[in-house]
Amino acid sequence: MNQSTFYSNGKLLLTGEYLVLDGAQALAIPTRFGQSLQVTPNNSNDALLWRSLAEDGSCWFETALTMDQIRKGQPADESDSVVATLINLLHQAYQLRPACLDELAGSVVETQLSFPREWGLGTSSTLVNNLGQWLQVNPYQLLKGTFGGSGYDIACAQTNSALLYQLQNDDRTITPVHFDPIGKAQLYFVYLNRKQNSKSSIASYWSRRPLAHEWIPKIDHITQNVLQNNDAQSMAEAFRQHEIWMSSLLELPTAQELHFPDFEGIIKSLGAWGGDFVLAISHENPTAYFAKKGFSTVIPYAEMAL
Repeated sequence: MNQSTFYSNGKLLLTGEYLVLDGAQALAIPTRFGQSLQVTPNNSNDALLWRSLAEDGSCWFETALTMDQIRKGQPADESDSVVATLINLLHQAYQLRPACLDELAGSVVETQLSFPREWGLGTSSTLVNNLGQWLQVNPYQLLKGTFGGSGYDIACAQTNSALLYQLQNDDRTITPVHFDPIGKAQLYFVYLNRKQNSKSSIASYWSRRPLAHEWIPKIDHITQNVLQNNDAQSMAEAFRQHEIWMSSLLELPTAQELHFPDFEGIIKSLGAWGGDFVLAISHENPTAYFAKKGFSTVIPYAEMAL
């Protein structure tokens, strides 16, 4: 009985959020957290048996799917959104490579996250990339046909270093970069206690999209400044300016204005605005400050970045 295991890194987008959809360079990092997918053949059953485990090993989702359901892309119970999402993913994989049904039939699949699902570090993208590896389909095409997005998260899933990601007319350029910030001891990732829906967040950006071309050169310049990080102060200032400009483009208040106006440092939104993680830049360890505000998950840069 041959068992196969696949693994993908989680992700965080440091610069270029939203604008990466329209050609901006984005600086992203893979995280030490990710998701594994283990496949075991089960010749006694033609169905696909699926279990999803949380970071503590508890099972949060379990189902059995027939090949007919996957072929048609139709769940037996359309009210179960998790089953519907999984079937849609597998149906898209089938459309990209019909022969993948041979791998799906009679397999037992177990996925396990190494981070809480609500953190937004790539529950979907790590699954898409793992399925791409197992079923021999292009994960970028699989993402495009299901969750959508720029694909930077797939690049992070496959890359063990920071990277520059650029998408232009469906052509992506992925450049691994050395990013070891001089002031990384002052960088912390703070979870805002709510998961942001990337799909709905991207949809809200479309109304501002006609202005994107005006802002892309400015954000690209900031991304390069962050990469150079000649000193901690200049990098912090680059992140601050990025936040101000994106606030103007999106016509939204910054996370610092909304939640932390008295914070003695800089707060930078990461990825979709309004949820998941923010980057906090502070000379002092800000854990106590955020705990008083009700935000107990504060992770130093070195413990998050791969």
